[in-house]
Amino acid sequence: MTSLTDRYVWAAARTLPEAQRAEFERELRERIGDASDALVETGSSPADAERAALTELGDPAALAAQYIDRPLQLIGPKYYLMWWRLLKLLYSIVLPIGAAGVLLGQLLSGADIGEAIGATVATAISIAVHLGFWTTLVFAVLERTPAEAGRRGIDAAWTLDMLPALPEPAKTSRLGELIGSLVFLGIFAGAIVWQQFGVVFHDGVREPIPLLEPALWSFWLPYFLALIALEILFAIALYSWGWNWWLAGANLVLNVAFTVPALWLFLTGQLITDEALEAMQWPWGNSGPVIVAIIVVVVIGVATWDVIDGGIKAYRAGRAVPSAAAGTATSGAKA
Repeated sequence: MTSLTDRYVWAAARTLPEAQRAEFERELRERIGDASDALVETGSSPADAERAALTELGDPAALAAQYIDRPLQLIGPKYYLMWWRLLKLLYSIVLPIGAAGVLLGQLLSGADIGEAIGATVATAISIAVHLGFWTTLVFAVLERTPAEAGRRGIDAAWTLDMLPALPEPAKTSRLGELIGSLVFLGIFAGAIVWQQFGVVFHDGVREPIPLLEPALWSFWLPYFLALIALEILFAIALYSWGWNWWLAGANLVLNVAFTVPALWLFLTGQLITDEALEAMQWPWGNSGPVIVAIIVVVVIGVATWDVIDGGIKAYRAGRAVPSAAAGTATSGAKA
């Protein structure tokens, strides 16, 4: 053997634990020698045979990792699905709660809406990065520190009990959603019109006091009624076609078109009449700013979740289409 083999063996063995190097070097030299001898017998020169044998073995670091069964990926198949499920769970629970907490704190501290949203977005990005990094790091360490099966308590084998329930027939499920949406939107539109002539009891005198500022009828209230009409069309389209990325995009636009101006009117005092606030005896002591902050957080949270839920449903529907097409093609081939 020449210095070329010595260099290869050293490059491979240096990444192994000290206790395993001697045996590994002996086995590797024997393997190289056998491969070189076989090539010499076919007519190759010793130098060419040695080079060909070492080239066939490939990267010495990869060979050493294979020898001690050490993964060369960040997260291997053993823990990948567990890592992925945990990460999705953390993103769906910890991330929204953290962002909502920051938004609530910003509003309670007196920050304006732009500053509060900016701080919330920055914090949400930071939380997402930390959740992804530290969760991945933990599983990468677990992947590289062998332990007896079942010792960690996270090596449970998959069982049939883990199978998810079958989804409801899409058209039947969508019909219920359509009816619920139409009823809610109809009540919402009716309430906007009715409140103009509604009655609030104040100081024992029955007098009609509109909840929303009458001046909003010049633009904003017709604007919101038009949005409700578009929401009705959206609900009908959703029933007819099911979720797709076009409808998910429309859902995002409708949520932004309603949430942003509604919150702006609410926070600038243009939404509710002074008479209605007086009838409700607003503000309710020191709890006024807290209630306002809670309302803002809830409205933003509901709109955000509706957008996320629409995106998830569109993604799932998109993945289901190829599977259904494949199943149809297979059935046709069998026929």
